[in-house]
Amino acid sequence: MTVFIAFFVLVTVLGFVAARWKAGDMTQLHEWGLGGRQFGVVISWFLVGGDFYTAYTVIAVPALVYSVGAYGFFALPYTIIVYPFVFAVMPKLWKIAHAKNHITGADYVQGEYGGKWFPAAVAITGIVATMPYIALQLVGMQVVIKSLGVSGEMPLIVAFVILALYTYASGLRAPAMIAFVKDIMIYIVVIAAVIVIPEKLGGYGSVFHAADTFFQAKGGATGIVLKPTQFTAYASLALGSALAAFMYPHTMTAVLSSNSATTVRKNAIFLPAYTILLGLIALLGYMAIAAGVKVTAASDVVPALFNTIFPSWFVGFAAASIAIAALVPAAIMSIGAANLFTRNLWRPLVNPNISPAAEAANAKLVSLVVKFGALLFIIFLPTQYAIDLQLLGGVWILQILPAIVFTLYTRRLSTPGLFLGWLVGIVIGTSLAIIQGLKPVYTVHLGSAAYPLYIGIIALVVNIVVTVVVSAVTPRKAVAHA
Repeated sequence: MTVFIAFFVLVTVLGFVAARWKAGDMTQLHEWGLGGRQFGVVISWFLVGGDFYTAYTVIAVPALVYSVGAYGFFALPYTIIVYPFVFAVMPKLWKIAHAKNHITGADYVQGEYGGKWFPAAVAITGIVATMPYIALQLVGMQVVIKSLGVSGEMPLIVAFVILALYTYASGLRAPAMIAFVKDIMIYIVVIAAVIVIPEKLGGYGSVFHAADTFFQAKGGATGIVLKPTQFTAYASLALGSALAAFMYPHTMTAVLSSNSATTVRKNAIFLPAYTILLGLIALLGYMAIAAGVKVTAASDVVPALFNTIFPSWFVGFAAASIAIAALVPAAIMSIGAANLFTRNLWRPLVNPNISPAAEAANAKLVSLVVKFGALLFIIFLPTQYAIDLQLLGGVWILQILPAIVFTLYTRRLSTPGLFLGWLVGIVIGTSLAIIQGLKPVYTVHLGSAAYPLYIGIIALVVNIVVTVVVSAVTPRKAVAHA
């Protein structure tokens, strides 16, 4: 507990000091919400990694592998597919956003297509998809605090009050600075784990043998090798997750805070180092099986494994690294959601004449509301709601991809086409998810063959077809560019 508190105090101090780092005018939204667009390759690498690889990743990926085996590794191909996508698409988006002072993805849509209702729909999609994501960071923090023997909600509330205060004061600079500490700590924890734990369990051969024996006894769609019936679900989950990943407000905020398109490209080249880390994190699920860890909730697997293998001081260090891995993305997510609300809902729909200083003040206030909304979510609703809604969030956020990505490459899509495609995608994706009991996979039957597919991909395909067909019969309204 002493080690845990010491590192928590360290990042709290860093959070407040960050306002003076790369100092800017915090009464301007691009300074508070995008760090003044001045982050170079190193800072951006830590920042993007910090908000992409979260506490929930460290807790949930090994938990899934512990529960179902090979199927839980879909996160690996997903994080391999995503970086060529970032390399090709995001520098182009960055250039337009920088030239026209866009702060959000919905800003870009408004700049290209005009109007206020479709950009508002894009903004609402981003905010709603982000809320359960923030709540899940709290779940990760809750799990590690509980593993230290502390019960009740008070430690979680204290942690997020601190987070709220330094995010309010320092904006995006706070998570950017803390991301350095967080990533270094996570790397130390994972490298120590993949060396020490297998050594104590008789080597990796013993780990895989124990996992294989466990899953064979368990039966069903589990195992250390994918079943043929899982191939399409695994592949479509990986592809859909990759396409959705950088549509979220927090990842887009991290990209748009870079100081150049070249920085974005270089990050896409270097970020796969995190994929190696993720693969090692996933293996903790198998190690827990080999160590004989038994838990009532799969999300407790990693803390239980560390408590079994490591001395208490290292358990405190590992718990601190995971808790800090919740703070960084939660801060960026709340900033991204606040930017969307202020720029694409409040300004166009409520106060078109808002001053830049009032805009920044409004975003700071909304970032507090978003964080405390997520906190209430976790305190008063079962965790399962956050997990289920986060699965839906991935389906929803995927539906803004045509409006943001396709329009970078073609001028033939119309506002009615994109709007109707988005709406149909949202309705179909939500309906299929509800039919499946909020599970992410739906089985498509073609003749006698059955193909389980990620619902987000099914909805996106329908979205694209509707967008193209409607755009073919409706004119695209030209927008005068400054």
